[in-house]
Amino acid sequence: MSTDARGSRAGARMLCVEVGSTITKVNAFAVDGDRLRLTAQGFAPTSVTRASAASGDIDASDPGDVTIGVLAALSDANFSEADLASHEVFLNSSAAGGLRMTVHGLTRSMTARAAHEASLGAGAIAKLVTAGELDADDLDHINAINPTIILLAGGVDDGEKRTVVANAEALASLHLGVPVVYAGNVAARHAVQRAFAGQDLLIADNVFPDVDVLNITPLRRLIQHVFNAHIVHAPGMGRLAELVGASGDPTRILPTPGAVLFASEIFADAVGDIVAVDVGGATTDVHSVTDGSPEFTRLMTDPEPRAKRTVEGDLGVFVNAASVAATGDSAWLARLDDLAAVPATDRQLELTRWLTMRAAEIGVRRHAGRLLDLYTPTGKKQVVRGKDLTAVAHVVATGGALTRVPGAADVLTRLCTGPGEHLLPRPGARIHLDRDYLFSALGTIAVRHPGLVGATLATWAKEPA
Repeated sequence: MSTDARGSRAGARMLCVEVGSTITKVNAFAVDGDRLRLTAQGFAPTSVTRASAASGDIDASDPGDVTIGVLAALSDANFSEADLASHEVFLNSSAAGGLRMTVHGLTRSMTARAAHEASLGAGAIAKLVTAGELDADDLDHINAINPTIILLAGGVDDGEKRTVVANAEALASLHLGVPVVYAGNVAARHAVQRAFAGQDLLIADNVFPDVDVLNITPLRRLIQHVFNAHIVHAPGMGRLAELVGASGDPTRILPTPGAVLFASEIFADAVGDIVAVDVGGATTDVHSVTDGSPEFTRLMTDPEPRAKRTVEGDLGVFVNAASVAATGDSAWLARLDDLAAVPATDRQLELTRWLTMRAAEIGVRRHAGRLLDLYTPTGKKQVVRGKDLTAVAHVVATGGALTRVPGAADVLTRLCTGPGEHLLPRPGARIHLDRDYLFSALGTIAVRHPGLVGATLATWAKEPA
């Protein structure tokens, strides 16, 4: 999946543009038989303010335009704006930030948690999760958050509906003017629609249609549609969507985390169960696609989605470096003067390597389920709470920190210890380095070309780590 010809665009037919919060990337691919071949890459800073072409000075009063960074990344890959018209172009982005979501369900252990799981894979960040009937304090909190989307769930199909209808009426009374997605008891659907008459209400299948049954994929897709409407409000994103012919097409713009999760799902189908770890400057994302091992799934107290994403907002190697350093020896806190966004010196690299390894270790352990002793009237029994990773055969390191800092990905091998307090991948799980950071690009393309991406990932998985 790697290329030796950066800037060579011979045979390229697809372009994937990733507008990140700090870096914009362009990847060009050619169709080579039944798979994709990377032919060119380009990188540039994401535009948040407009720089003077003559002096490089920043005008902070100008909101800028993400197309500036996109065109610079295209140029870095030896492309121009005119080339966009002759290629199939895909976009993923986190430039406008995730959707600020509030989630409201009937019980925290069931519908509220299921809705929360769905939001994390679709470009949304749950700022508030409530269970049960909303009260005045909850409504004040929702107002203060000023969400960009509200998710209302609750109850298995044809079960209790009084609480979810009361919550719908309370939320409708706020008149926040933001999309509300209902993914609860089908028997309450008409009452919820009446409560939100004249407001922006979207209907998804129930995330918990029956006891121990999770159904989060339809909700993820619907949230993705809302993300697409939201992301075009980032400066220049609307123009960029028009340039690449993606305006109004929800299959052509994905939230970057959702793209990585989709690539992980395609990988799992083509190769085997997977955990993908991305340590960034501000957060650590862990994606897993696995049903777990039979010996532990029978002990689970609550169902888990096959595809799961967790985001650790306190674990990052730059913005949240102090938070990570505080989890280790005090000497690392004293070393934060060596911190650099792009480490260059030996001391900077040593610090960033330790921060990356520490963030990955904590992030994966938080993502993994735990084997616990539960004391009952009939005696002690073991139960599993959380995601069982023991059937995972492949661990992918993606993102700059794990793939570009020498030795940082070694921590993933050491994490493959198998079942213990945490249900981690077993020893012998294969470690893969996504050195070209292509998981998000391939996940974006997979929406339209899953077969090509599956074959590409299957070939890549056989390459030396």
